[in-house]
Amino acid sequence: MRAPMLWDIFCRVIDNHGDLGVCWRLARDIAARGHQARLWIDDATALAWMAPDRPAAVDVRVWPGGDVHVQPGNVVIEAFGCELPPAFVARMAALQQPARWINLEYLSAEDYVERSHGLASPQFSGPGAGLTKHFFYPGFTSRTGGLLREPGLLERIAGFDGAAWLAERGWAPQPGERVVSLFAYANAALPALLDALGSQPTLLLACPGPLQALIQGGPSLRTVALPYLTQDDYDRLLWACDLNFVRGEDSFVRAQWAGKPFVWHIYPQHDNAHHAKLEAFMARAELPAGWRAVWRGWNGLAAMPASLTGLDEAAGHARKWRAQLAAQPDLLTQLRGFLGVSS
Repeated sequence: MRAPMLWDIFCRVIDNHGDLGVCWRLARDIAARGHQARLWIDDATALAWMAPDRPAAVDVRVWPGGDVHVQPGNVVIEAFGCELPPAFVARMAALQQPARWINLEYLSAEDYVERSHGLASPQFSGPGAGLTKHFFYPGFTSRTGGLLREPGLLERIAGFDGAAWLAERGWAPQPGERVVSLFAYANAALPALLDALGSQPTLLLACPGPLQALIQGGPSLRTVALPYLTQDDYDRLLWACDLNFVRGEDSFVRAQWAGKPFVWHIYPQHDNAHHAKLEAFMARAELPAGWRAVWRGWNGLAAMPASLTGLDEAAGHARKWRAQLAAQPDLLTQLRGFLGVSS
């Protein structure tokens, strides 16, 4: 057995805690597999509700303003191109056995991911001169780095009693109600969505965010404003619901592991570049045509359908898609293989 490795993960909170959510899951997975992680973060406030219980093997550090006076770990993760502190890079370059430098990229289903995954970027100048950074792309195919999935996840989902969990929290549906979770950015299609959901008895569990205060129930639409949930409880929420509306990257991935129908609210970009990213995923996953109409409506690419008539077909697709993803090694397993770490 190799000695435990130390992984440095650098993350900047750009918006909405998604970057931190991904990096925290990675750090926790590293710790669960017998290694140590230092998470360098410029704003760790969300961890108070996201991850109140922290493994001893994960050390949360403030993003350094200058030199850090520590030796870099065996692996240094530059999450989402956040640009490492120059002083830390200089310390990496000074090591007799240089740290392995990984740029963990954003998740996308676009074709360039397969072409770019694993590419090397030799550093010819600056504090990291002589080092090589590699680009590691998560993804949905065997030619990418896969998705974060901790060991035993699917078994825990299979043994989960969603009805009991909801009842314990006072969120149990009434007889005949479907249960829907909503986690989204600001969205002008909200009234149309509420109308569509209200076409049959529905319990809408709304996560904190810009839409929560705007939601109004109706004769067939009962609503509950949820508090902030830990990552583990948010996962359980996804497992317990009949339909999940998710946003960004972290909840997007967790919805796929839940194996339930879901609708992704992709992070909006001012130049509408997110439209192509959305279409790329729908094509890659081969979403049913009727369900694509719901996705396009929720993301502003078309009018929101008056009802969610494709939900039954989407349920079958979600289970098959999860099985397809689960046949691939998870992201940390692939990353360790890429680095030549056997334990």
